[in-house]
Amino acid sequence: MPAVRGQGQWALGYREPLNPNEQVKKDSNPLTVKQRVLDIYSKQGFDSIDGADLRGRLRWYGLYTQRADGIPGGKTAILEPEELEAPFFMLRIRIDGGQLTSEQLAVIGQIATEFGRDVADVTDRQNVQLHWIRIEDVPEIWDRLEAVGLHSTEACGDSPRVILGCPLAGVAADEVIDASGVIREVAAKYLGDPAYSNLPRKFKTSISGCATHCTNHEINDIALVGVVHPELGPGYDLWVGGGLSTNPKLGVRLGAFVEPARVTETWEGVISVFRDYGYRRSRNHARLKFLMADWGPEKFRQVLEDEYLTKPLPDGPAPASPPRPDRDHLGVQDQGNGLKYVGTVARAGRTSGRQLSLVAELAQRLGGGRVSTTAQQGLVVLDVPESNVAELVTELEAEDLQVTPSVFRRGTLACTGLEFCKLAIVETKARAVDLYTELEKRLPDFPEPLTVNVNGCPNSCARFQTADIGLKGSIVEGVEGFQVHLGGHMGENAGFGRKARGLKVTADGAADYIERLLRTYLDERSDGDTFATWVREADEALLK
Repeated sequence: MPAVRGQGQWALGYREPLNPNEQVKKDSNPLTVKQRVLDIYSKQGFDSIDGADLRGRLRWYGLYTQRADGIPGGKTAILEPEELEAPFFMLRIRIDGGQLTSEQLAVIGQIATEFGRDVADVTDRQNVQLHWIRIEDVPEIWDRLEAVGLHSTEACGDSPRVILGCPLAGVAADEVIDASGVIREVAAKYLGDPAYSNLPRKFKTSISGCATHCTNHEINDIALVGVVHPELGPGYDLWVGGGLSTNPKLGVRLGAFVEPARVTETWEGVISVFRDYGYRRSRNHARLKFLMADWGPEKFRQVLEDEYLTKPLPDGPAPASPPRPDRDHLGVQDQGNGLKYVGTVARAGRTSGRQLSLVAELAQRLGGGRVSTTAQQGLVVLDVPESNVAELVTELEAEDLQVTPSVFRRGTLACTGLEFCKLAIVETKARAVDLYTELEKRLPDFPEPLTVNVNGCPNSCARFQTADIGLKGSIVEGVEGFQVHLGGHMGENAGFGRKARGLKVTADGAADYIERLLRTYLDERSDGDTFATWVREADEALLK
């Protein structure tokens, strides 16, 4: 299906903005807002912020207004933005590749404690999000971040978002290729470049050589997945067009092999195709996945190679299947250099500045001074001598940073939710903790990995469509609840969770429902069934 001029594609000569968001970006490049924060808004306060900056351009520096206290989820789609927002911000700190020094993590912890009421969230895109941030404090926060090589540039907005990378890059015993160098190259060369700061929508990247596919390459706009070419050696398989939200699509292999020396050129080519050919008429139709759906991989590759690359890419092999079903890096494991890493999981991603500062101190004292964030909302302490492992595990678990969590805690993700997010319909963080705590008691011997993803709205920040049990926030019988999606899966035979007709549960009834469902699975499954394979084929009556 050919794209048409009316979609607002720049490459077809259509430059007039077709919606208010496009007009805001045309009126002033969003990267210019930083100077206004420094010169005006931080000095004159929240009420001085121009509306187009407040609800638009500030996102390019990781700043979203926070939800006002006491507004129930049923009001989310009814009230105007100014009625929903408080005079505080969420600040998203960008951590490309998820890799931090202990000094950097300590600074994040100090900022959270001093300026953010000691609240911090590790996201499923390896960022750290702070809350309760005042505009008056933002310049000082930026200065402290920049002093240790961190920033919030293009952490949000219609821009190249954080680059996902394996938290064990460079030390994993089984990695296909160490992607940390090319991640740094892409970030250094293109972030903050006005040429790529006005995209049709967000642009999400994964670059990884992880054998367990921990960055979930299937759901990124561009993914470079470690493979070994039979003649050219280690490099990357190119995937394009993945994304979730209200119209989820899996990324598509182009069949192209990217040598390490061509990563930056290829990344720039793909983002340029999106910038120039992406749809700009409707925000709901503007992600790269829609262009890929219309063009298909053959046309996309042809346009990429003919118009944006110096020469065609060679054909290459598909990635190998992961060696195990889970995609995290939990527990005490061997690195490839004789040291250990210790992977932990927080409470559905929720931590604190004080806790992050402590992890930084432990990493410096008992490890090699490095910590990584994961795409499963966890933290990994790297380069730990075997003689220090026991002490480190004891210290972490004393902080409820679990190294050997239950099946349910290990597999639970939660987005920001009603507590802070203006789009949310239900509370998520506390409900996720209550849910896995209750399931631990009721099903202590559940025998296999299971993912339970708790999302506050349809936008899928916590990936509810790809979970074994995905809970999408909804108002059910007049109270907070969830629409249930079952059997989502990535990897071989990837697919999104099924929606059984009318299958909704109240938030208070979620544990009862999941317990009943899992017991039914254990009773009804056939040999070789996982939960995902069973639930995809099960009769709807068994899923109620």
